[in-house]
Amino acid sequence: MGLINETNEQYYVGTQSMVYDGTTTYAFTFDIDLSLGYIDVVNPNLSSWSPGNDYYQLNNFFLEVSTDSQVTWIEYNETDYFTVENNTITFENNHSISSSATIYIRIRLKNLYNTSSFEHYGGYQYTSLEDVVNNFMVAYVGQDKIIPSVKRTDVMFHAKRGLQEFSYDTLKSVNSQELTIPPSLSVVIPQDYVNYVKLSWIDSSGVTHVIYPTRLTSNPTHLPIQDDKGIPIQDDVLYPDGSLKGENIQGTSLMEERWNTMSNDPNIDLYEMNAYYGNIYPYWNTWFGQRYGLDPETAQGNGWFTINDREGKFSFSSNLGGKLILLEYISDGLAYDENSKIPKLAEQALYMHIAYSILASRIRQPEYVVQRFKRDRRAALRNAKIRLSNIKIEEITQVMRGKSKIIK
Repeated sequence: MGLINETNEQYYVGTQSMVYDGTTTYAFTFDIDLSLGYIDVVNPNLSSWSPGNDYYQLNNFFLEVSTDSQVTWIEYNETDYFTVENNTITFENNHSISSSATIYIRIRLKNLYNTSSFEHYGGYQYTSLEDVVNNFMVAYVGQDKIIPSVKRTDVMFHAKRGLQEFSYDTLKSVNSQELTIPPSLSVVIPQDYVNYVKLSWIDSSGVTHVIYPTRLTSNPTHLPIQDDKGIPIQDDVLYPDGSLKGENIQGTSLMEERWNTMSNDPNIDLYEMNAYYGNIYPYWNTWFGQRYGLDPETAQGNGWFTINDREGKFSFSSNLGGKLILLEYISDGLAYDENSKIPKLAEQALYMHIAYSILASRIRQPEYVVQRFKRDRRAALRNAKIRLSNIKIEEITQVMRGKSKIIK
């Protein structure tokens, strides 16, 4: 039995149509679950099935009708409501659409290109975390198998931990955001952020220019205000239980303010920086490297960034204000349900990780069995990395052709 359930119409266009024969229920076979944005259990007629309902825009589909099935489709807007359950449309009665001509009905998904389901447009290369757990329970757990019994919750735990670990260096778990740097010169760290991969600013041609982290400045994590003796000033906080506790009053960072006003213009505010690097020149002639040669760390004009953990933001140098940037970062694959997916090229590696993790955590488990699965896990993970590296010999050859040029 094939693994693809959707038709070409459903996959490429996001629609499924059928003849309306006057019956009450019509089952659709989308991989995405059809849902209404609002359901009134007491009075279903007030649910968001109708275009006149305030929550109609929250539905993830349109129900449309037509008399020719080809050209003219209009939204269903009859007086009789319908309900949705298990991808089945159920009309209130069998006279919802009255016409002497042949009537066609169809479901059209909203926002097909942005759908949260990974079953559309390339989703066949993935399998879900739930399917991995189900397959593992069938293939590895049971009588006369390597794992006689195990709780499903344990399998799910090790599967999620494996997905997290694989996301850091094996799976394609790099997310990216296209952002514009505001006047504050800071952008918020993404909600599912674990670590950054690369930051780049985008020029008018759409070409990326790498932005590098800097050691020229930093971001303090605490900003206590001091008195004239250097002692942090306290702000007494009264707790509900009547206790009084002093907390340091926090101010603003002068370091960050000075960095934000610094410009990459060599005639502005760079004298102190050049003096620090041993380049003591008048303010009108202050390029880095004039005395001892270029410092590769600072010999670039793309700007710099720091990570401000105090505010949870990326902070940029002032020459990047208003620029369009691309933020590429690593997530752990578990932040959202739609991210809990595993490339089929790494599916076996995750099975081996789950099996090894379960066996290694059990007492009185023969050590030779644990070591065997440890080796199997290592080999399967290595194979997954090779497969997912997506090495194409033609692409490598094209790049290496330029290495044979004679440099004059």
